Amino acid sequence: MDPGSRRIVLAGGSGFLGQNLASLLRGRGNEIVVLTRRAGGERDGIAHVHWDGRTVGDWAGALDGAAAVVNLAGRRVDVRPTRRNVAELTRSRVESTLALGDAVRGLQRPPGVLVQVATMAIHGEGGETVIDESVPVPADGPPQMTGVATAWEDAYDKAAAAFARAVLLRCGVVIGPGDPATAHLAWLARLGLGGAIGRGTQWVSWVALDDLLAVVERAIDDARMTGTYHVTSPQPVRNAQMMSAVRRAVGRRWGLPIPAPLVYLGTGLLGSDAALPLTGRRGHPARLLAEGFDFATPDIETALATATAR
Repeated sequence: MDPGSRRIVLAGGSGFLGQNLASLLRGRGNEIVVLTRRAGGERDGIAHVHWDGRTVGDWAGALDGAAAVVNLAGRRVDVRPTRRNVAELTRSRVESTLALGDAVRGLQRPPGVLVQVATMAIHGEGGETVIDESVPVPADGPPQMTGVATAWEDAYDKAAAAFARAVLLRCGVVIGPGDPATAHLAWLARLGLGGAIGRGTQWVSWVALDDLLAVVERAIDDARMTGTYHVTSPQPVRNAQMMSAVRRAVGRRWGLPIPAPLVYLGTGLLGSDAALPLTGRRGHPARLLAEGFDFATPDIETALATATAR
């Protein structure tokens, strides 16, 4: 590793997004350290350091003198919205975020910036409202969405106070090669179930993987970026439009629609959450557009064609 390279720490970076981000940033000549609940060690030139995601430990040394910390930690959301699961979704995000802030407060050379990858789901069901950064977060909403995300952002606010600069990225559904959401939709379409889900009019805020990675890299590099940004394509689509694009991407001309009662039945059997496909938000990345960010993949057709290419 070049001794002049920057160290960037990815907390919870062993998942789909973390692996892609680590590969991109390492390819730019950065030293990458992944904080993971799995065993530590070096893999593919990337250091993996064990942490429990809750308490400050030896892993804090990896943050000392780092250029940036990118927080990706949190249990996957595709679970039944039981009280226990919602509590675990919240705990996995809040505890890990607070632990990062506590660790940084004890360092002589704190990292330059905290980049928190969060979610547009904090807005719950948005209806027809165009949701940019100026739209206030609702006081209530689905507990597995608004409730979890609000507690998460409260923890971020506390952790951010330990950093000289902090950026919160509220992301739409990520679409890219290997992403779980696209793989599930493509599976449904290949089974002939690629029609509209529920009413089909709900808005889908989405972002291409490469665009999200570019925004994260920009947040690390650009000292002018601070505060909350919506990271979602400037061209949100309705669910029916998205499913039509999925069918074309996998070569299916038609697909049976999935009425809401069947969505509840199917997600219950699969251990998932019906609110994920049935709840909609019409997100808009006002701050990124105003600051000149150019989305390389703003249309859903191109994003899904890329994500499903064999």
